[in-house]
Parts: sequence; structure tokens; C-alpha cells
Amino acid sequence: MNKELSPQYDSKQIEDNIYKIWEESGYFNPDNLPTTHKKPFTIIMPPPNANGSLHIGHALFVTLQDIMIRYQRMRGRKTLWLPGADHAGFETQVVYNKKLEKEGRSFWEIPREQLYNEIKDFTLANKKYMEGQLKKLGASCDWSREKFTLDEDVKKVVCETFEKLYNDGLVYRAEKPVNWCTKHQTTLSDLEIKYEEKQDKLYYIKYKVSPSASSGQVDEYIEVATTRPETIPADIAVAVHPKSKWAKFIGKKVINPLTKKEIPVLSDMVVDLTFGTGALKITPFHDPVDFMVWQNHKNEITIQPFSVINQYGKMTAEAGTDLAGLKVKEAREKSIELLRPVLVKEPEDYKHQVSVCYKCGTTIEPRIMMQWFVKMTEKPAGNPSAKLRTRKSLRDLAVDAVKSKKIKFIPARFEKIFMHWMKNLHDWNISRQIVWGIQIPVWYCQDKTNEICKKNDGVIVSSKNPEKCPHCGSNNLKQETDVFDTWFSSGQWPYATLMTTKECDFKKYYPTDVMETGWDILFFWVTRMIMFGLYRTGKIPFKDVYLHGLVRDKDRQKMSKSKGNVINPLEVAEIYGTDAVRMALIVGTTAGNDPIISEDKIRGYRNFATKIWNASRFVLMNYKKIDVKPKLTSADKKNLKDLESAKKKITKYLDKYDFNHAAETAYHYFWHTLADKVIEQSKPRIKSENLADAAAAQETLIKILGESMKLLHPFMPFITEQIYQILPTTKEKSLLMIEKW
Repeated sequence: MNKELSPQYDSKQIEDNIYKIWEESGYFNPDNLPTTHKKPFTIIMPPPNANGSLHIGHALFVTLQDIMIRYQRMRGRKTLWLPGADHAGFETQVVYNKKLEKEGRSFWEIPREQLYNEIKDFTLANKKYMEGQLKKLGASCDWSREKFTLDEDVKKVVCETFEKLYNDGLVYRAEKPVNWCTKHQTTLSDLEIKYEEKQDKLYYIKYKVSPSASSGQVDEYIEVATTRPETIPADIAVAVHPKSKWAKFIGKKVINPLTKKEIPVLSDMVVDLTFGTGALKITPFHDPVDFMVWQNHKNEITIQPFSVINQYGKMTAEAGTDLAGLKVKEAREKSIELLRPVLVKEPEDYKHQVSVCYKCGTTIEPRIMMQWFVKMTEKPAGNPSAKLRTRKSLRDLAVDAVKSKKIKFIPARFEKIFMHWMKNLHDWNISRQIVWGIQIPVWYCQDKTNEICKKNDGVIVSSKNPEKCPHCGSNNLKQETDVFDTWFSSGQWPYATLMTTKECDFKKYYPTDVMETGWDILFFWVTRMIMFGLYRTGKIPFKDVYLHGLVRDKDRQKMSKSKGNVINPLEVAEIYGTDAVRMALIVGTTAGNDPIISEDKIRGYRNFATKIWNASRFVLMNYKKIDVKPKLTSADKKNLKDLESAKKKITKYLDKYDFNHAAETAYHYFWHTLADKVIEQSKPRIKSENLADAAAAQETLIKILGESMKLLHPFMPFITEQIYQILPTTKEKSLLMIEKW
């Protein structure tokens, strides 16, 4: 390494070289740290989706986690920052589908195995590129332990957890309402749909009371309000609120206005008296509330529910000849034509929240499908497996860990949000009808006579591929084609990684110390890691949860390509230096709040890096060893005392995860104390003929400069390491990254 600082600070000249030195030192790997580093400090990197380039949000998490790791490494901790990448099942399949559309190829015409392998090649290529980007951002993680959510050993752990949940009665297969995206042909969890306000029409339709149930000569009707007249052919009942004006018809029958079949009138408090008419048409296969009503009134309803909309969003033959084959919107218009004689009045404009796919915006079509679910609020049934140390539900395991302060949220206000979400938890649909992911380890058996195996309805759950049915001996097994929801596998990330790296890693580094991630995936991911960690290992997966916000532009707007306000962290790092990008992301940013970033802000911290470079160059150019005992002045002592005060402040902030104030304090100390005061005061003294005074001034400057590099290193690792290497006090082959804090 060049032992002099060049006249101009050029980040391009130093960053790749410095990172290479760090990597070659082996100190990213805790096994290679000096023996003085004993107590482990562990962060498992939230795995970025391996389907594209890193964005500014990734730069934020890399910076925050790298600050923690570098600080703790300098504090003498045995630091492990384990990197990884997520296959991101549905998200990656959507990205690859768009790629195929551009190539003029049909996603649906490619054989499953070929498609899987194509997506795999695409993902692994992106993963490699993404790792290079993480290095560019200064990530000092242990690449020797890098993991991928589709590594065979990780998949094995995930499947073992599923089998254990099944054996403990916490996983089941059932026909229940699900959210269906007709474009992507898969179910989505409640968290993967978003709501958009849309204006539809509210139609008021007369359901004629059956003549046999009518009280007189005049026709009687129940009025029903609906936004979905196209599903009327699938109506199997009408529910009325017991206090509505229609209550007198409870127990009687009305005639379906499209099919002309008789359907019963039910009493149910689920009907909202303040909306519509106080009567609700019951179409179980097209509305989750209707499904619940059907479940509660099965003994009163003789008609079996059925669907009139297929998986592609078109009307089925069961909808009747007038509607069959039409798209939903077309069927709505056609059905109103058919219903014109029984419309009470002209339809009203009606604004309401409609669920749509979070990726494509397609309106979600509720369907009833056979899917795999995880019980979130029920205790394990029967005799739970040995490693399950408690008979609590998954939800209660997580809630108790947070209530007892075993897990702490930063900022603390997210504990209340966590508790609110956990209170309203439902069973979790973990089946996805996509190709890219971990196939659910379930096989269906048909015995030697081609009949379904009588034992357990032919279902075999095993984390190992069974060669034959353990019940009837048949080898006629067919594996489930559905794959796990990505959050099911990534929810096991902390222990799945450490169980599959080095043999002793899980014992040594679990539980981990910090989980740093965005507040927007607190419920998607963090809650599930807590539940699965406690369920599978009996221990919390991490002690602290640090939640960062969503990066916004200078006008506090969300970044998007359509707005043209997206900042590519790698591009601006190329122009202004990685250290400037990191400081711009941290200063002014507090936990849980959305950071503001702009090119002007990054440019400002590039100016700070230049200030560091020029001030350090001045000190080093004017330093010469004087063989005279330095005589510290009262000003020198005050400057050293101010340094100690700054060190204590910054340390206190870092220990409290207050990175904003820590970075700000280091910034102001260097610029306004060291550069503006200490150096200026020392200029006449360093060339003084009073050698004892000159030596004191120089030694004080070198001491403060060296300590300042330590204080700034977690935030600005590249420039500080470069300057540290030039310091006359630096020993041969020493690295700032492992210097004592």
C-alpha cells in the first residue's frame, strides 16, 4: 500500500484495494479473529431477493448492519455477519415471467422442470452479481458462510420443520377460502394483497319469497344489495339480520332470481344492519364471509356450494348458458340485463376497498381450494415431539417472548404494533401454485388397486423422499406440486443458516444478537422468525429487533421509477464514494422512521470525506519524529479530554443503536474540533524551534487523528482504513477493522 496520501481524495483509487486487503486478512470470518475476540456477536443478514440489482433500501440495511459489526469487532467481540440470498419464490417468478414476455415466450407453455432450471440459472447469476454489489457497499460479512434459501441443506431443515409441525398437529390440509390472482395463477396470503379504493355499482335486487312460504296473495320479496350480481347463480341462501324488516321470512325460502331455484332464508348477526338492506346473499365459494355463514348453517342448507368463476377469471358452465365463458366484468353487465325485471331501483355509485394482487394489481378472486395451512393460535395436539418444550401455540410462544422482554424492539413503539397484529392472527395458507420454490414434502398414495390408501387419506408427510407408502407398501406415490410460501422458508432463516454452516456454529452463535430489517416486514417476516425459532429450537432467534424505515427522496416521496426519483446506490457510490453514501443514509435517520436521501446530501458527505483526507494529509505531511520528550500544554490536555468526551458520547450512542447521533457526533468532532480548532491551533507549534512543544503538538495531533479514524470507521470504513495505514503509529500488517475501540 502507498505510504503517502495523494493530493486529491479519489474513492475509486482506494475502495476496491481496501476491500481486497480486508478479504485477504480473513478477519470477516470470526474463526480468524485474534484470540482476544471471544464473546460472539451475531447478525444474520436478511437475504436480499436474488432476482435483480440492489436498491437504496438494500444500501441502508447493509450500512446499518456493517456499522454494528465493525463497532462490535473493534470492541473485541467475535463477530459473525452471515450473508445470504433469498430465492423469493413468487416475486422472482413474476420477474422471470416479465423477462419471458419481452422475449416473446409463454411462461405457461414451458415444462415445469425446464422452467425451474431456467429460473434457477437466472437467479444464481443475479445472486453472484448482487454479492459483488454488497462488497462495493463495504459489507464486512463472512463470505465463507454465505447461504441461499434453496441450498439443499437449508431445504432439508425447512422440510423437517414442516414435518414436525404436521406431527404436532399444527399443519393441516383443508378446503378453505383463499386469495387467488387470476393473472399469476396462484394463491396469495392476506399480507400479499393490497387494497385499492374503487368505484363500483351497488345493485338492489328482489328475491321473491317462495309462493309456498308467502303469507298472502301479493308477491313478497326480500331486497338484497350486492356489487357482484354475476355470482348470483352460485347463491345457496339469503341471510338476514334478526332485527331487520326481513326477519319474518327467517326459516322460509326465496327464489334465486337467475336460477329460479329455491334457497333458504337464514338468521345471522354477521349481516350489517347499517349497510345495504339488512339482507345478504350467501355465495360461499366467492366470499370468505359467506363461506363462514355456510359453515355455521350447514344443517339448514341442503344445496352444496359451488363456484361459477374459474381460475382464469371466466364464468363456468354452472353460471348458466347466458353467462358461461364471459369474463367477470362482461358477466356483471350481462347479469344486470337478465336481472332488470327484479331491480328495485337504479344502481348506486359505491366506493369501497377492493383487494388486488400486490404485484400486478389484478383484482383478487376469492376461491375455495384445498391448501396447506399452519395453525397459528392453537396448541399442539396429542403428544408433541420431544424438542417442543411447551404446549403453547405459535402465537403465544412469540407473544410471551416479547412480553417477557427476551426480545426488544427498536424503536419500542413497534412492540404495541406487534401485539396488535398477533391478537388478530389467523391460520396461515402456506401453499403456492408456482414452480419456483421448495416443494411441499407431501406425497399422495394410491395403493396397488389404484384406490386411495385408506390410511390418512393417502397423505404421506416426510422430509425425506419416501420410496413407498409406509401404510400399504404401494410405490404409486405422487408428490405435492405446490411450493411453500417464501415466508415459510425465510421465517426459519436464523437457525436454518447456522444449522447448515460449520458443525459448531448453531451452538456458538445462536441465539443471534440483532435482527435488523425494515419495519414494513415486521409481520411478514420478523414475527414468523420468532415463532419458528422458539418452536424449533426452544430459544429466541435474536435478542434485539432494529427496524429501519423506507428510504424517501428530498420531498419525502416514496422512490419509484415512474416518478424518476430513484437513486441507484452503486451509481452514486461510483461518483461520490461509498463512504459518502453510507453517511448520507445514516445522518438524520432514526430507527423506525423513513430516511431522506438526495444526491445533494450524498455530495455533501463527499465534501466531508475530502475534508478528512485533506486534514489527515496536512497532519501526516507535517509530522516528523522528534527525539525529545513532548511537553503537553494545557491546550493539549484539553484537546485530549475533548477527544475522550467525544469517544464516550459516540460509544453511548452506538450501544443504544442511535447511529444517527453517533455519526453526527463523529462528523462534528472531526470537522469542527479537530480540523477547525486543534489543527489550526497547532500550525504555529508543529514547526516551532521549541522541540518539546513541537513534539507535543505533533503527538497530540497524531493521537487525535488516529482515534478519530477509529470513531469514524464503522460509518466510513474505506477512507479511515486508508488513512490508518499511513499513520506513523500503525504497526506493520495492522488493520483498523480490528483495532481496539
